[in-house]
Amino acid sequence: MPWHRDELIPTRATLIHRLKNWQDQSSWQEFFDTYWKLIYGVARQAGLTDAEAQDVVQETMVSVARHMAGFKYDPAIGSFKAWLLKMTRWRIIDQARKRDRFGDAATEQNVAEAMADPASPDWDQLWEAEWQKNALGTAMDRIRRTLDPQKYQIFDFYVNKEWSPQRVAETFGVSVAQVYLAKHRVTELIREEVKKLEKEMK
Repeated sequence: MPWHRDELIPTRATLIHRLKNWQDQSSWQEFFDTYWKLIYGVARQAGLTDAEAQDVVQETMVSVARHMAGFKYDPAIGSFKAWLLKMTRWRIIDQARKRDRFGDAATEQNVAEAMADPASPDWDQLWEAEWQKNALGTAMDRIRRTLDPQKYQIFDFYVNKEWSPQRVAETFGVSVAQVYLAKHRVTELIREEVKKLEKEMK
């Protein structure tokens, strides 16, 4: 079967332009599907609970929607990636303040320590680590949806489940050479997709 896939993730300029339209539900859904785990992961790493992190995701998406109409990409000022981090960071701080109002001093202190300095390089490191994890996961999900299921399963069983090439070949009725070829091709597709995500967020 052909190793064909569509252009899965739009360029940065195209994505931002599409998000300026409130009525473009498919683009907003795509944006949410791509980045919610990134935002959630950073919120959890900052010490928030699952429910609080979910709130951060929702509030960040609302904030992005409110500001997108006036957002202008200018690399001389800053990247879209940094802008999204800023939106996420302040939503996390808002959640910490809500805790403070309700008197949860112990948990508030944990979050405060994790966010001691909003401008700290630790934020950038945390964001970058979560971004890399999110980019790989998103790329794999998108590639999986575009490939023949068997091709991806061969890759999944060999790479992720760590089956031997011989066992994978016997299970799917293919040669060992085809197992190696599937791994190579799927890996390349995932690598290309991650690069697109990285370009989108610069």
